[in-house]
Amino acid sequence: MFKKTIVTIFAFLLLTANVYADKIKIGTEGAYPPWNSKDASGNLNGFEVDLANELCKIMKHECTIVEQDWDGMIPALVMRKFDAIMAGMSITDERMKTINFSQGYADEVASLAVMKGSDLEGMSTPEGINLNLGGGDVDKALKTITGALSGKTVCTQIGTIHQNFLESGDVGKVDLRTYKTQDEVNLDLSNGRCDAALAAAVAFTDYADKSGEAVVLVGPTFSGGAFGNGVGVGIRKSGDDAIGKRDAKLLKDFNKAINKARKDGTISKLAIKWFGFDASM
Repeated sequence: MFKKTIVTIFAFLLLTANVYADKIKIGTEGAYPPWNSKDASGNLNGFEVDLANELCKIMKHECTIVEQDWDGMIPALVMRKFDAIMAGMSITDERMKTINFSQGYADEVASLAVMKGSDLEGMSTPEGINLNLGGGDVDKALKTITGALSGKTVCTQIGTIHQNFLESGDVGKVDLRTYKTQDEVNLDLSNGRCDAALAAAVAFTDYADKSGEAVVLVGPTFSGGAFGNGVGVGIRKSGDDAIGKRDAKLLKDFNKAINKARKDGTISKLAIKWFGFDASM
């Protein structure tokens, strides 16, 4: 009887441990539509919220999605406030010094935006430039943008690839203003406090559609270089302890789930739902 009780207790503890191991928290900002945002009732929604739920089903993980301010996102992950980041975070070499990333699940091309009627609307550039490729077309486009933005106030969200680009010197020295959220960027652009703003192109088109504001995209779309290599899931760098091994496994789980969701069309379907086009990678 004693042995049977011990076996039963051990089995219960093992089951409990396995259930715990299958529970993960995913951090998102909830303020970067249509990637992630909140509805009128304060519930999280958006492309990445839907995708996170789909990936968790594939991985058979019980997931909780939690809010986190953008500028504290990576520190909160490192401090184990949650287990993964899905927050429109582009994969960059600089970020990979601190955390790991899954393979990319969506492409986030960036764009400048102005209010309709701005003198920047007439900027003549290619439709899109990839900073990784370089070449005459890219150099010419950057020169055009540098001249157009000279003396202008350009707004963007703090701690983003867009801030990094504007501070890189590729488009000269601009009067840069940074904001805690994309919503604040959008509001100051529409209120005339910014001559132009830089963010993901869909962040501006989503705002224009929902608000009715006459926000228009200008210049080329940007990718590569400071803009990274698509958006992926951020995971802690794995250590040698039990949590580190769990993090390493979680990274593999996400990569497998992303592969499956890509192949069965789930990512494409969700991208079209939220962005209006297929941004899957």
